[in-house]
This record gives sequence, structure tokens and C-alpha cells, in this order.
Amino acid sequence: MTDIPQGAQPPQSQVPPQQPQQSQQSQQPVRHHVHHSYIWLGGIQAALTTLVIVLFAGGSSIIGALADGGFARIAGGLPAVALMVGVALLGFLALVGLVFLVQWWSYRHLYYELGDEEFSLYSGIFNKKRVHVPYQRIQSVDQRATLPQRVFGVCTVSIDTAGGASNKAVQIPYVQKTRAEELRRELFARKQYAVAAQAGAPVPGGPVAAPFPGAAEAGNVLDAPAEIWDDVRGVFGGAAVDTGRVTYEYGLSNKELVLTGLSNNTAFLVVVIGLVGAFAQLVDEILPLFMGSSDQVMNALMSTGVGLFGGNAIAAGVAAFVLASVVLWALSAVGTCIAFGGFRARRRDSRIEVERGLLQHQFQGVDIDRVQSVVVRQSLIRRLLGYCEVSLGRIDAASEGQEGQQQGPGHQGIVVHPFVKLERVPEILAGLVPEFADVPVDNKPVARVALRRALVRRCLIQGSGLWLAVFVAAFQLTVHLLYATHTLDDLFALGVMNACAVVGYVFAVVLFVGDAVGAVLWYRGSGFAYNRRFMQVSNGGLSRETVSFPRAKIQFGYTKANPFQRAAGTATINARTAAGVGGTTIRLIDATEDDARAWLEWLKPRGNVIQ
Repeated sequence: MTDIPQGAQPPQSQVPPQQPQQSQQSQQPVRHHVHHSYIWLGGIQAALTTLVIVLFAGGSSIIGALADGGFARIAGGLPAVALMVGVALLGFLALVGLVFLVQWWSYRHLYYELGDEEFSLYSGIFNKKRVHVPYQRIQSVDQRATLPQRVFGVCTVSIDTAGGASNKAVQIPYVQKTRAEELRRELFARKQYAVAAQAGAPVPGGPVAAPFPGAAEAGNVLDAPAEIWDDVRGVFGGAAVDTGRVTYEYGLSNKELVLTGLSNNTAFLVVVIGLVGAFAQLVDEILPLFMGSSDQVMNALMSTGVGLFGGNAIAAGVAAFVLASVVLWALSAVGTCIAFGGFRARRRDSRIEVERGLLQHQFQGVDIDRVQSVVVRQSLIRRLLGYCEVSLGRIDAASEGQEGQQQGPGHQGIVVHPFVKLERVPEILAGLVPEFADVPVDNKPVARVALRRALVRRCLIQGSGLWLAVFVAAFQLTVHLLYATHTLDDLFALGVMNACAVVGYVFAVVLFVGDAVGAVLWYRGSGFAYNRRFMQVSNGGLSRETVSFPRAKIQFGYTKANPFQRAAGTATINARTAAGVGGTTIRLIDATEDDARAWLEWLKPRGNVIQ
């Protein structure tokens, strides 16, 4: 048992006092079952998933039966298709009943306990499983609720621990919203008590820090619906729980919300294109059943579309592609705005909390001692507008299928502001993470020879424009060798190919210029700095990223120089932190040898330098 400092007392109504050894057997932890919606709401979702699988698996068979005369009658005058549908329906109902039975049985064996020194989660019907989480190892406590879960006032609680690359979050599904808030408050309070007791320091308590002066709350049109969601709390949500005093809080303005939506990624477009392709294939199979042939319908549609553009098929295709892209981009922007609806970032006691999502709600909470770094990112568009994204690096749990993978510096961590003016960043960091207030500002630039090396590296060795031109030239030469007879058809094919090659060369030139500009911007915007407590690394280019992290969070550091760098008098600086899954290496290429050597001397007293 951990010794408790003399006079230290746990927070009242949050952490029970440590009991003497002889009385621990008589005081068993209370079992907390998840909400009963785990049975029926989880069963419904599993049944719907099963239904989708059945439809996709049997849909093509039914369509094939219809196309092959499936309306033929069998014994008793019953259509064969009707018999197939009836058998499939009975099988589906039996499967749904089995799913609900398993859900009910699993519910009876799914519960958690809050012990004196650790959190325990029990699960499993036949194979029993118990997960132990010592309070001092808790990394963060997050919540996530799908739209049906939010309607009924339940959520999934994730407890991350600092367990390295193989760590996986402890998932507690279908927890009542009130119970989730109580659990979050309880876990962080017990963690602070356990850490203070282990270190022999006074247990946290006493007055809470005053609100950060100048803290202003931004608002947007989606904040009101989000507040209504929070007030309603769902059918079984329960009453709100006080989880601590907020000392700093902010949201997104209308302008910031719109810019966040317009700067979304393209994953949504890929999904939509896949769905459109699957739908088109399905329509191509169904239309012949009702209209004889889909070719006539498609020809009519194409004739109508081409007629609107005066017979120019290319113009019609380009216009259709542009229109579809704009529509999909707009839909994706709306989806991103809804995903960031009700965005709030706050400092509550020693925790940083971020929540967002108008339909699907997401809550992330991490203790300040688990924050590994502060990351300021600027994409090309953000740099042109003077905006950036601010995030906090933390140790993340590996998701399913991700075990053993490492995430690089591009990992997002906790996004505390998706689109903010660059000059507002010091104010946000001073209110949200004042522990990072004294980051260094005296930046040491990379070596002068780094510009030449960056041009060679980015434009020649890694140059996308150069290698695209090489590929186009090789393809053009291959086609000319294949069409050596120079017949009329060959000349036409060569002309089309040469026109496409010209387009490829133009695009290659554009990429080459972009690579060169990126190399110059990298040289001008890259460097590093350090002081007694912090280190900061900036890597520029068309986009820019600045990472600030405490010296105490550096797991190890080293310098590396290949033969070309040694000849140029430069070296690569590498600092390893625990952020992300399996850790993150922050790297700066082509620092001067003197600066790299001085940085190693700064790092040596910690005893974690690789020579």
C-alpha cells in the first residue's frame, strides 16, 4: 500500500480514505453496471448492421433470380422469390433474437469498480476479462456519443493510460451521461490523490486559480442548438454534475467555424464517390428488369446534357465534374461545421477539456501533466490567411488494428482550436496551458548551406515535378516505339498521346516550381530554440509546423549526420517524446554542427542522450 503523507486527506465525497489493512476485506468496492440501453439500443444497432449485411449478401441473388424468371411458381403456386424472401426474413428474425439474447447476457457481466488504488472493468460471458487501471497511470478520460446514444443520454467512456505503443484505451460502453460525468470527476480526483500520496507531497486541494484575465467567449450560430442538446441531456441523461471550476473557456466565432468547414479534408469525397459508383452499378442491374435496357436511358441523358452545351461533349463533362465537385465540397463543409458545432475548449482545475459535435458528441479531457507538446500548424491556405491550427500532443492509445504503429509529428492529438488567427495563439496558450508560457523565442536558424541542400533534396531527389516529367517522357517514348508503322490510326493515337504528354509536362513544371518555392520557404522558416525548461522546433515550407515541448518530456535525443551533411558541416537534430501512439520524433534537418553540439550539451544532464 502506498504511504500517505502525514496530514494528507483525500477530497471529500470523491476519494474514500485509505483503510487499514485489516478492514480492507470488509469494504468491497461497489459494482457499477452500464446503462440498460446497452441491451436494447446496442441490440438494435447490431440488428441493423446484420440487416445491411443480409441485404448486400442476398440482394444480388434476388435480382439475379428476378432477371432469370424468378417469378416462376413452385409447388403450391408460391413464387420462388416470395419463398426466398420468407426464408430470409425468418432467418433474420432468429438472428436478431440471438443478438438480443447475447446483449442481455453480456450486460449482466459488464460492470466496473472504483477501488482504493485502481479502476477495474469486468466483462466477458464465457471468457472472463478484468482490466486494471491504476489511478496514477490515467492519461485521459474521453467521451463519445453517437446520435442515437445522445438522444437517449448515454455515451462511451474511454480511459487512456500511459502504456506505450501497445496500450489500448479501456472502453466502457453505454454509460449514463450523469454517471459518466461523475466517473470523470472521480477518476481525476483519485489520480491527483494517488500521485500526491506516492510523491509524498500535499494532496491537491484548497483554492482554485482565478479566471484568466481577458478570457473571452466566442460564439456562432450552432452554439444555441448545442446548448439545447446539453440542457435536454437525453432521455436517460440525468442531472448535470459539477466537475470542477472553469478558469478559461472559449469557442468558435461564425467566421472561424465557416473557415474550418471550408478547409476540411477529402475523405468525405472519397466515400461519396465510392457510394455513387456502387449505386450506379446497382442501377445498371435493376433497370433492365423494368425498362429493357439501360443504354437507351443513358444515351438519352447524355444527348440532353450535350445539347445544353451546343454539342460540345467535353464542355458538358467538365461542367458536370466541376458542379459535382462543388456540391460535394459544400456538403463536406457543412458536415465539418456540424462536427465542430458547439465547440468549447476550457481549462478546468488541472485539466484541459475539449468538446464538439452537434449530432455526434465528442469530449476529450486530459490532465496537464500528461500534455507532451503544443503544436501550431499552418497549411498553405492558413498561411496565406494568417491562421493556424493549435493542438496538444498527448500519449494516445492504439485503436484496433493499429497496434505497433507509430505516428509521426503530423498526428493531431487534441485540437484545441481548428482555425484561429496566429496572433491569438499566445492568449489561448496563456489561458489554457499557462505551464507552457515561457517557451523560447530566440530561434536558431538552420545552416546557410541548408538552402542548397533543400533545393537538391526537394526538387531533385524527392521532387514530384521532376519524377513526373521522367515518367511522362518514358511513357511517351514507349508509345512511339509501339506505334512505329505510322498508319492513319497510329498518327491519330500519337497525336492524342502527345497532347496528353504536353499537359503532363506543364503540370510537372508547376510541381517543380512548387517544390523549389517550398524549399526556399523551409529554409527561411525552419529552426529550433531551447531554454532552461522548454525546446521548440519549427519546420517550414508551403506549410509550417512549430512544436513546443518541455525538456522533462524528452525521452531521449540524438544528432545524426550522413556523409554529405558531414561535408557540409550540418547535422540532423532528433528529439523523442511520448506523444502519439508509440512516441513521436521531432526532427530538424541541417542544423549547424556547433548548434547541434550545443543542444546535446544542453540535453546531457538528463542522461538520455544517444551519442
